[in-house]
Amino acid sequence: MKMRIGLAQMNSRDNKEENLLSADTLIRELAGKGAELVMLPEHFDFIGPDHEKPKQAETIESSFTLEMIRNIASDLKIHIHIGSFLEREGDNVFNTALVFNPSAEIIAKYRKIHLFDVEIPGGKTYLESDTISPGHETTLFTIGDYVFGMATCYDLRFPELFRSLAGQGADVLLLPAAFTLETGKDHWELLLRARAVENQCWVAGAGQWGTAPPHHSSYGRSMVVDPWGIVVSQAPDGISTVIADLDSDILQSVRTTFPALNHARRDLF
Repeated sequence: MKMRIGLAQMNSRDNKEENLLSADTLIRELAGKGAELVMLPEHFDFIGPDHEKPKQAETIESSFTLEMIRNIASDLKIHIHIGSFLEREGDNVFNTALVFNPSAEIIAKYRKIHLFDVEIPGGKTYLESDTISPGHETTLFTIGDYVFGMATCYDLRFPELFRSLAGQGADVLLLPAAFTLETGKDHWELLLRARAVENQCWVAGAGQWGTAPPHHSSYGRSMVVDPWGIVVSQAPDGISTVIADLDSDILQSVRTTFPALNHARRDLF
C-alpha cells in the first residue's frame, strides 16, 4: 500500500498573519499534487524573539491559527500535521504538534520532550526552556495501514525516543524542525538517515529554512528517507515543497530481509 506525503518547507518569521498565509499556500500546493498527509515545519506559526513567544501562544480550545488549519483540512479532505505551534495551557507554553483529519478533528497531540538548551559553534546560545515547558508523553497515530510516530526537532538527537516509537509499532517517523544552519549542514541528513536505518522506518523531516529575527538561521533541506536509509525526496534551499510516496512493500521487505528489530535485546536495554 502506498500513501503520498507532502512536506512544506517554510521561512516563518515574526509576522503570524504572513506565516499563516504561506502555510495555506503550501498546503494547497501539496494537496494539488496528491498529498494525503501534509506536514508543516516546527513553529510554522511564529519564529521571533523569545519574549514575544508567550504573547503569541494560543490555547487549543480558542485558536485562530488552528481554526485556519481545521478549515483547510476539511476543505481539501486531507490530513494535516501542523509541525508545531506555541500552545498555552495555564501559565505554561508548550511546543506542540497536532494532527487534523479530513473531518477537521484532532487525532494526535505531541508536546516536544527534549528542549534545545545549547551553545553552538559561532557563539550562539539557545535556551528553549526559558520560554517553553517540556512534554512528557510519546504519541502515535494511525492513517489507514500506517502507524506514525511523532517527534520534534531536537528530539532527533535522542535515539531512545525513536526506538520506543518503533517498539510501539511505528512505521513512519515524523519530524518537523527548525534545525539551525550551523548544526543542520553537518547533522540533519545524517541523523534522519540513522533514525530510519536503526528503526527500519520511513522518516520524514519538514524543516524551516532561512533567517528570522532576532538571530535565527534555519537549514531547511526537508526530506523523506526510506527504511533502508535512502533519501527518496529532498527540498532545495528556499521556500518549497517535497512529495514522496510511502510504500509498505518497501517497509516489509527491509524488515523481512534484514530483521534487526527482532534481534533487539529488550531484556537488557
